[in-house]
Amino acid sequence: MQLFVDGDASPVKQDVIDLAEKFGLTVQIVTSVDHYTTREYPAFVSMTYVDKGQDMADFKIVSMLHKGDILVTQDYGLASLILPKARVLHHTGWEYTATNIDQLLASRYHSSQLRKAGHRTKGPRPFSQEQRQAFRELLERMIKEELAKHQKQ
Repeated sequence: MQLFVDGDASPVKQDVIDLAEKFGLTVQIVTSVDHYTTREYPAFVSMTYVDKGQDMADFKIVSMLHKGDILVTQDYGLASLILPKARVLHHTGWEYTATNIDQLLASRYHSSQLRKAGHRTKGPRPFSQEQRQAFRELLERMIKEELAKHQKQ
């Protein structure tokens, strides 16, 4: 099992790295070359850079991810592609599921249509410590569940 981060705008990269270290897992951070960094990461963290362009990181993640992996993303479209393969969570501390993904995609489409018609829509609220804590708790629980599944196999 690996942890993947859709890294372009993720505020929880360090949280993922901390939990991966605790459980002895590897982390794949996939991001556009626009977000290139010289920051050094531990050996269990790999940075994968993709060319500029819409959805390039998404395509790379889809090609790299395997059954049983966990993905962190705020992209509803990417989450919908990954759900049949792996578990997906949002950085604010909730899990994408087959039950909620259709509503999330419909809401995104509706907001897009409103913006095209000239209406303003609200953006996300600032990322809070409560959201960070909810994310960490959910990710840790997911890791434990997935590790337990692998031990039974």
